[in-house]
Amino acid sequence: MVACTGGEAPAPQPAPASSSPAASDASTFTFGTAAGPRTLDPALANDTESYRVTQQILQGLVGVDPLTSEPTPLLAESWKERDNGRTYEFRLRDDVTFHDGTTLDAAAVCANFDRWFTLPREARSGVSRLPFENVFKGYSDQPEITLYSGCTARGDHTVELRLTSRITGLIPALAAPGFAISSPAALEAGAADDLTEERDGVPISRYAQAPVGTGPFSLVSWEAGQVELEFYDAYWGEPGEVDRVIFTTITSPDSRARALKNGRIDGYDFVSVDSAADLARNGLQFLQRDPYSVLYLGMNAEFPVVDDILFRQAVAHAIDKDALIDGRFLNGTKSARQFIPEKLGVSTEAVEDYPYDVELAEELLEKSGYDGRELPFYYPRNVSRAYLPAPEKVYAELSRQLTAAGFVLKPVPIDWSDGYVTAVQQADDRAFHLLGWSGSYQDPDNFVGALFGSYSEEFGYDDPQLFSKIDRARGLPDGEERSAAYADISAQLSTRIPAAPLAFPISALAMSARVTSYPVSPVMNEVFNRIDLADVEPRTRPST
Repeated sequence: MVACTGGEAPAPQPAPASSSPAASDASTFTFGTAAGPRTLDPALANDTESYRVTQQILQGLVGVDPLTSEPTPLLAESWKERDNGRTYEFRLRDDVTFHDGTTLDAAAVCANFDRWFTLPREARSGVSRLPFENVFKGYSDQPEITLYSGCTARGDHTVELRLTSRITGLIPALAAPGFAISSPAALEAGAADDLTEERDGVPISRYAQAPVGTGPFSLVSWEAGQVELEFYDAYWGEPGEVDRVIFTTITSPDSRARALKNGRIDGYDFVSVDSAADLARNGLQFLQRDPYSVLYLGMNAEFPVVDDILFRQAVAHAIDKDALIDGRFLNGTKSARQFIPEKLGVSTEAVEDYPYDVELAEELLEKSGYDGRELPFYYPRNVSRAYLPAPEKVYAELSRQLTAAGFVLKPVPIDWSDGYVTAVQQADDRAFHLLGWSGSYQDPDNFVGALFGSYSEEFGYDDPQLFSKIDRARGLPDGEERSAAYADISAQLSTRIPAAPLAFPISALAMSARVTSYPVSPVMNEVFNRIDLADVEPRTRPST
């Protein structure tokens, strides 16, 4: 969700010499990541770098079209909707094996759905916005709200999924990396729901360190600062040209740029404004994604005075979004009035605009009863995210603007790797925080439902009417009524301001000349068997 500036970032950890493209096989692809994965169990992940790795290893029922981002068949060859959207029948491929040699069948798929549904509280505590809850609303211990009814194997390769009510965006949602199918045998052997291990302070299971899926690559090792994968020879799909993948963590965007220029890596994500021009001068490839994330200023309504609407209106008028974007985000980044990206085609003139007006902000702040107390402002350090390429710089500009309007801020910087997301998504003595949301599938509920579909400690915002509207919109059939419902939700969010949307940022990758094709995706469905490398012949499928 965030980034770092070169000056404040620690030096990157040196990777073993064998990980350098020059020192390894030509079919090795080395990618510089902004942070290490938190877990390799996608069902319990909610961060980009975890998903970046797991989507190479595991796959879901539904895929993503590389051009349109629309749902496409993947492990499921086809599906049918029945019973007014309350039942789906999936027909599975019959030629797929997991990396442990076990067969993908309907029973394996249902074992995964039932695992997600019955996930123990202790396994899901401390992690907000898990994929299953975002889509199905609740778990087995929340029967009054869950939309999941059950999964049944109707033969070896036919899955019946039942809902308590329609989820219009279900098929796109199942393409998200959090719904990837794991080997049931590996889940059991690795006690996937028992978080008995720990990595960098994050509780994880043994399975989360050794995931087993059906994807083109299997895990070789996960060490500090590096993940290594290898091609799975029995992969059912297109083999591609990459035999070996190495993810190496380089937190500073400037250091990632240097690593690319000197040949240590083949590509990296989250190009900074400062690096973009230099990369172009050096003839390196610059690949932009369509914007599909939103940066926001979070506000904690549980903090004294923040719950006053006049205070939040003062915040909105105190922010000059154009000045915030200029020089800190890549060209093409747009200021945001709402949380749903333009790509989804949900817009309305009823969304409240808060023009930059320092005098009005000062007036509203005084009327709110704000007494000049310090307002703790949390912001992350030493990471890059699609929605926030330079968090320290963004914080500095926001701090300047809010201070000019009379807000007294107390900066609280937290390293991303020290649990920043956990810190801002739990009850705490916090007034403001910087965060964002990157969409993983094409549906408005992926944004407003995930962020504001129920009460969360991140915002401390309780609005039953809004929650009810989001519930209703989730189940409306595609069409004008559903679009109007989400437009109304956006309008209500803009008047009540539980958080202030700031920008829809452009994110970009950089690649060396040896990468002749890379599968750029707005939803970051970027699987590396679709990479083409210069002077590497595609692997041929063995004859049977």
